[in-house]
This record gives sequence, structure tokens and C-alpha cells, in this order.
Amino acid sequence: MAMKAATAAISSHYQMCRGIRAFCSSPSTFPFNLPKTNIDKPPPAEPSTNLFVSGLSKRTTTEGLRDAFAKFGEVLHARVMTDRVSGYSKGYGFVRYATLQEAEAGIKGMDGQFLDGWVIFAEYARPRPPVPPLNNRPPQGQW
Repeated sequence: MAMKAATAAISSHYQMCRGIRAFCSSPSTFPFNLPKTNIDKPPPAEPSTNLFVSGLSKRTTTEGLRDAFAKFGEVLHARVMTDRVSGYSKGYGFVRYATLQEAEAGIKGMDGQFLDGWVIFAEYARPRPPVPPLNNRPPQGQW
């Protein structure tokens, strides 16, 4: 009789553990809502001669950025955005080419490449959004 009771206890314990495992491992019965994985990306920027370069090292300089992109065409202007206090790169910059074809070649040639030990990303720059007017400021010229 004792053997039957022990076997029944072990059997019920096994079924309970199997039930918990089935509950925890089955995604269809998961009681919580999972976050959505599809994130809306902004539309790609229109082609222009101005490129946005991200992923720059803190040690990347404007001259280094200009030299890296000069291999693909005439660079009219290059600038690494820097921190005002430390003077180090903020991790992004801009490059302006003379023509759209050179800008496209610059993107194809430098996007995903290493610069100063970091992988950089090059894409067409988006125009700045307009600055909204301040409501508490009087109109210009009327003091």
C-alpha cells in the first residue's frame, strides 16, 4: 500500500512539473503581450551633395574625414561635430561633394568601412526641420 502511495505521489509531482514546463515554454499560452518588433523607419533622404557620416571615433578629425572621403571625389567641405568642452568628436559629421555622382560614390565607398578603428555609416543628409517660433517672445523690431 505504501508503495502505491509513493508511486502516485511521484507521478503527480512529475505531471505538475511537466505542466509548468509546458506553460513556460509554450509561446502560444504566454500571458504577457510581447513588444512589437517592426519599428517604423523614416523614409530615406533625397539624394544631395551633402552626406551625413555617423559612427565616428572620438579621435576622428575634420582633416581625417576629408582625406578619407577625398578618394571618391572633390570634397568641398567636411566637418566633424565636436564637443565644446572636451574638443573631441561627437561621433558624427558632414561631407559635401561637388556633384551628386561623387556623393553617391562616397556613400558606396565609405558606408560600412573602418575609419580610425570604428565602422562608419554614410548616407545622404536630411535637411533641418524648421524651428518653431517661441510664443512668449515679442515680434522682432517691436520693443
